[in-house]
Amino acid sequence: MTELTNALRKMVASLDDSRHRREYGLFKAEGMKIVEDTIRWFGVRYLMVARQKAEEAASRFPQHADRIVPCSRADLERMTSLTTPRDIIAVYELPAVVDTPTPPQPGELILALDDLRDPGNMGTILRMAAWMGIKRVWCSRECVDVFNPKVVQGTMGAIARVEVTYCDLPHVLGSLRGTEVYGTFLDGENLYTSSVGPGGVIVIGNEGHGISDAVAAAVTRRITIPAFASEGQGESLNAAVAASITVAEFRRKEYYGKN
Repeated sequence: MTELTNALRKMVASLDDSRHRREYGLFKAEGMKIVEDTIRWFGVRYLMVARQKAEEAASRFPQHADRIVPCSRADLERMTSLTTPRDIIAVYELPAVVDTPTPPQPGELILALDDLRDPGNMGTILRMAAWMGIKRVWCSRECVDVFNPKVVQGTMGAIARVEVTYCDLPHVLGSLRGTEVYGTFLDGENLYTSSVGPGGVIVIGNEGHGISDAVAAAVTRRITIPAFASEGQGESLNAAVAASITVAEFRRKEYYGKN
């Protein structure tokens, strides 16, 4: 086990900020369930653990016992990104950056996120993607950092099962050949009556402004989720909700037919 120092505590707390994550090459995940789901997939630098749970953590993660740092409740409160601290904070090494995604495989469904800024939306979308069997998500460089602690918590471990690539999204989408690029718009084809999928790229736009003009230029099919309320339905759907409904309908048509 490792002793907690003031410098180490301050470093872990600083990982809330993207600049410090890049500086140290580290990010954090909090809570036993998320740590259990992610620890096999990322390099472990430290496991900050409540003192009364340190021996339990050592038996649960014996290969990382030397990385365990026993902490007081007050120390965990100083390092946490959450309102209520968990008993464990894993400090992981950032994976290598990949900024040029490979083209989709035949029949592969990919999500592309254009300037998505809300950590909650990003976390929910990645969690949904993992559930729906989507292995890759492409993000514009303006999107919220996937290693933002709120995103990591929102994925509930899915961050280890979905490959996220930040790229020049208009260029990547515009260079695709033979792959349908679906964009979610208010004036597109009815999602439920149109013939879509099974493969392709589904683009989800910014929470307030939708899909940018540069990305829209690469879209080959405009689709929409029709509003069933006769009035008062609001301006548009939340980005994570729209992504979930759209992907669910693609999967339904793929596996259960078009009717």
